[in-house]
Amino acid sequence: MDDRLSVIFLWHMHQPYYKDLVTGRYAMPWVRLHGIKDYYDMAHILRDFPRVRQNFNLVPSLIDQIIDLCENAAGGIYLDHSLKPAAALDKNEKIFVLRNFFLANWDNMIKPYARYWELLLKRGRDVSDLELDRMARYFSDQDFLDLQVWFNLAWFDPLFKDNDPFLKGLIAKGRDFTEDEKLGIINKQKQVMRLILPEYKELWEEGRIELSATPYYHPILPLLCDTDIARVSNPGISLPMRFQHPEDAKTQVSRALSRFEEVFGRRPGGMWPSEGSVSEQIIPILADEGVEWIATDEEVLAKSLDTALDRDFSGVSKKPGILYRGYRAENEGRGVNIMFRDHTLSDLIGFVYSKWDPKNAVDDFVNRLNRIRNDLKARGQSGAATILLDGENAWEHYRNDGRDFLYLLYDRLSREEQFDCTTIGEYLAKARNIQKLPKLFPGSWIGHNFNIWIGHEEDNAAWDALSRTRQDLTEFSKEAHDPEKLNLAWEEIYIAEGSDWCWWYGDDHSSENDREFDELFRKHLLNVYEMLGKTPPDYLFIPIIREDRKSRPTAELTAFISPTLDGEVTSYYEWLSAGYYDVGQAGGTMHRAESIISHIYYGFDLKNLFIRLDSNRALHDSNIKELAFSVHFLKPASYRLDININPEQGQVAAELIRFSKGEESERSRHASIAAREIIELSMPFEVIQAMPGDEINFFVTVRRGDVELEKWPYRGYISLEVPTEDFEAIMWHV
Repeated sequence: MDDRLSVIFLWHMHQPYYKDLVTGRYAMPWVRLHGIKDYYDMAHILRDFPRVRQNFNLVPSLIDQIIDLCENAAGGIYLDHSLKPAAALDKNEKIFVLRNFFLANWDNMIKPYARYWELLLKRGRDVSDLELDRMARYFSDQDFLDLQVWFNLAWFDPLFKDNDPFLKGLIAKGRDFTEDEKLGIINKQKQVMRLILPEYKELWEEGRIELSATPYYHPILPLLCDTDIARVSNPGISLPMRFQHPEDAKTQVSRALSRFEEVFGRRPGGMWPSEGSVSEQIIPILADEGVEWIATDEEVLAKSLDTALDRDFSGVSKKPGILYRGYRAENEGRGVNIMFRDHTLSDLIGFVYSKWDPKNAVDDFVNRLNRIRNDLKARGQSGAATILLDGENAWEHYRNDGRDFLYLLYDRLSREEQFDCTTIGEYLAKARNIQKLPKLFPGSWIGHNFNIWIGHEEDNAAWDALSRTRQDLTEFSKEAHDPEKLNLAWEEIYIAEGSDWCWWYGDDHSSENDREFDELFRKHLLNVYEMLGKTPPDYLFIPIIREDRKSRPTAELTAFISPTLDGEVTSYYEWLSAGYYDVGQAGGTMHRAESIISHIYYGFDLKNLFIRLDSNRALHDSNIKELAFSVHFLKPASYRLDININPEQGQVAAELIRFSKGEESERSRHASIAAREIIELSMPFEVIQAMPGDEINFFVTVRRGDVELEKWPYRGYISLEVPTEDFEAIMWHV
């Protein structure tokens, strides 16, 4: 028996479809920027490690955009604002540049470059459009030109920044760039983009990697087949009008495989279903198209087997014989093989190791693999550990774009004989212990359910808009139309079926581009009507995003609290029953520099509201006195509580400001407050005109002077209800 542990990496490469088919323009720059930073080098690095074979999953809609950006004069708002001479930028264009050209990891992609960091500090870390208008007056033409250059230069992978003479020269120069140098960077981006697909094709032909596909526009296949499937994992979920189009799921799968064959010369054997989303209904669709294997998360396996994949205190599975093997899912007499990823190992790379020293991270990872191998060997078994994650977004959180970590990791795996770094296809071809699943639980790789994409008010509104537009297109298709325009209209439906739009709707995730995602989703649906000369319905012009909505807390409050207001965590129990909001879990595509506020706690007794603010900065730091912490009450009346700390004098003060019709009407000091390790405050409900049963909505900001540095929740507000006398009795029975 080969007692080596098969180590399988699958890197998923994906971007939403940003192109507007009517205008031919790109709404966002992420294919181009990730193209010069992640897609090429993630595969190319393996040339230095011939013993490390891996899987790469490429979404066809990403492939199309890479080809389009390489071969055509495909423009977009970000490219336009990059190419326009800095001296010719008008006021609105300057505001756009100041708002968007710092969209990169501040710590790892901006701060290492003195001039780029200088420009960020000059703009301010988090500023409103009104403030951007003011700040633009302080930026010279050269400042804007340098910012245009750095935004396009900083995204290059270290492979190019360290070895390309032109890029190295610009980095060394650092500032005072010319328009010709800026144009040279844009041309260099296109050169790098042209390397991507040939590299993957060549490595696949050499047997160094295995490529797999995803349904064309990255849809959630089980939801395309039937949105009601979401009730299996969440029986109480609120659903939109039923969407039930397995024919669309088949089209997305079939076209994806055909497109792969066009680009790479052969069809892939495997498919990563978008977001690891599976159900029994999709198995015949995949099998009929010749798909041999798929993959998803270990939690789906646990639910499919009705078991718990227990882990010890260090996160190592106690049931290695169950998790680290291949399975087969069958339905209607057809089946596909299926691998389940190790959730812990994948998330360590995706979210944890970026904060570690690379050597320590690699040591920890390899030690975990050794434990898995030894546990299997002790049972007389062999197996495969599948590590599956996003292949692009993690690396901006690592220093040097993750190259230090990856080189150390691949070097260790190459030298240690107990590991066989292989591909899913190779493993399944020789595996002898493929087990048939009794059922395939419907779910995704996030929480073994579909809650990210359906169930929230905004998600459901998007599904309803898609359903109505598809119904209209079905009716339009019965009429005489230009076949090319009709095909493009259906293409817009398939694009709108992609998972990315609903990823950003709802409370689960947020980014600096939420409004752009909302606009682009609705634009794809509006284009259906425009292409066929039909009048679109009014609701497609109304944003789906609801800015004035409740933000889900990390934990709900459960009982009365009575904290000691001393500015310290006096007891573990004093805030235990409080609700709280964890800033670190507030989603977003782009990393923000470490926030000042880390947690917001809130609770009450019958008469008082209690709020606690935890900070990532020491409150005794002299720089704290430059900051103003504010609690903004939106309901039942408009108030703002301003908190100022002077650590040098050991003072903290809170002033309550009442607003009437948007104007300040009175100031008072009704809050009790303390600040040492944390900020703790209490305020009588009656002071903010809150009566039992009233809803209170509030959010928290941090400002420096007139500049707002951060707002939490990032979108929306925290909501609670003023307790009545029977609050605890009610909670006791919940």
